[in-house]
Amino acid sequence: MVFNWFHFCIILFLFSGIGFAAFPLLVAVLFSPRAKGGAYSQPYECGMTPQGGAWTRIGITYYLYALLFLAFDVDVLYLFPVAIFYKKSIGFMAFWEIFIFVCVLVAAGFYFYRKGVFTWPRKIKI
Repeated sequence: MVFNWFHFCIILFLFSGIGFAAFPLLVAVLFSPRAKGGAYSQPYECGMTPQGGAWTRIGITYYLYALLFLAFDVDVLYLFPVAIFYKKSIGFMAFWEIFIFVCVLVAAGFYFYRKGVFTWPRKIKI
């Protein structure tokens, strides 16, 4: 392999990209405050002192609902390009593709409903 200016430019851009990514991290490590405790250990609440039990645990069901929302939201997002292309399509092929896609979404929702994912569990006292 012959080493030419093109290869030199690629290597130069590679190292400069790594440098641009590493330089702010290095500056942050070198110049960040080292103090521990006090206000640094408290959670950030929009500049206000947190009230009550700010370190309480959040139930896993919140995260499950968020993941389900994201999954169905992304699936519905796939319908937008299809809806734009739909009027340019010929025949019923696009209709059947959308119909199958929506049927799979409905079947997944029904499956999750039957598994009890959408039921809100009561808080268990330990």
